[in-house]
Amino acid sequence: MSTYQQHTLEGASPVELVVALYDGIVRFLYSAIAAVEAGDAHARRSAVKRALDILIHLQARLRMDIGGRPAEVLSEFYASVFALILQASQASSAERFEEVIGYIRNVRDAWRQVSIETSRSSGNGNLLLPRRAGASQQSDAGQASSWTA
Repeated sequence: MSTYQQHTLEGASPVELVVALYDGIVRFLYSAIAAVEAGDAHARRSAVKRALDILIHLQARLRMDIGGRPAEVLSEFYASVFALILQASQASSAERFEEVIGYIRNVRDAWRQVSIETSRSSGNGNLLLPRRAGASQQSDAGQASSWTA
């Protein structure tokens, strides 16, 4: 990690750190796509492992005791994304990785919006999870939920 990135993360809020973790997942999935296109199975597995490590970290940090239903939904989302990444890797499918990246970006963008709104609010730094948009959640288990901040 560059010194600039380290300094940027030092002053980051908890929500901004979550956004950075999502960015890391996306970065590693793009590395996996590049490895698939290059036919490099070792590099694909390495990139997938790093993306999965971040997902495991996010999952382990969920506060089910105070997060309620949004935490449960995020837990289910992480488990689904984990499985989809494994499937994409097993199939060496750039298209499947792209699909997962879309799901990750959707939730990442919601966290980013939370970060923006939290920084605008008057000291409301206790916002833990994005609110789920009731009407826009997709029912297909293979699809990511839509989120609003």
